[in-house]
Amino acid sequence: MIKEYKTVLNEAVAQTEEKKSRFIASVKHVKCEEEALEFVSRLKTQYWDATHNVYAYHIVGDSVIQRFSDDGEPSGTAGIPVLEVIKKTGIQDVVVVVTRYFGGTLLGAAGLIRAYGKCAAAGIEAANIVKRLLCQEIIVIVEYTIFGKVQNKLEVDEYIIKEINYEQDVQLTVYIPVESTEVFIKNLTELTNATAIIEAKGEVYITVDQNGKIINT
Repeated sequence: MIKEYKTVLNEAVAQTEEKKSRFIASVKHVKCEEEALEFVSRLKTQYWDATHNVYAYHIVGDSVIQRFSDDGEPSGTAGIPVLEVIKKTGIQDVVVVVTRYFGGTLLGAAGLIRAYGKCAAAGIEAANIVKRLLCQEIIVIVEYTIFGKVQNKLEVDEYIIKEINYEQDVQLTVYIPVESTEVFIKNLTELTNATAIIEAKGEVYITVDQNGKIINT
């Protein structure tokens, strides 16, 4: 499994205009090609009267799937620029549909490439780029007398604390990057003189914003 990757958080729409042609970018996070094609179909139905509904998607699973369509625009002037924006941004598991309503003025090949790329970028920005991290979810139970020391260590090492429950002892749920799990357990065991109860619950992907703060999804 991929240890970390970037994607978009929200379904979003952004609009731009170029020489009276109106461009509408619709962006969505998808898990598979079927979801991407369903989104494309939905947008084509929604914007049935548009001049073009150009799309591109980039999905990474067992293999990389990337497709694009110029939808009647000159070859290489629409779908590829949208796909290139996706790849340049470094995101995956995303589909972008850029709808165009022709405004009466031809843009030329260079103008189309610029217009479709610009609108796609605006849509992706509106969808909020986030990072997905593969982590081990770990339960840590410690006595109140050493809780402060443990919490400080977690914060200094910038581990993500999901929640803290104060009961007979203190129970913390912590997300640890999978590659750091062994080191984390070793260091915490030493820090607490082996008094901490440490239980690995399994690997999960978590979503964090650009500042590393966890986002509940």
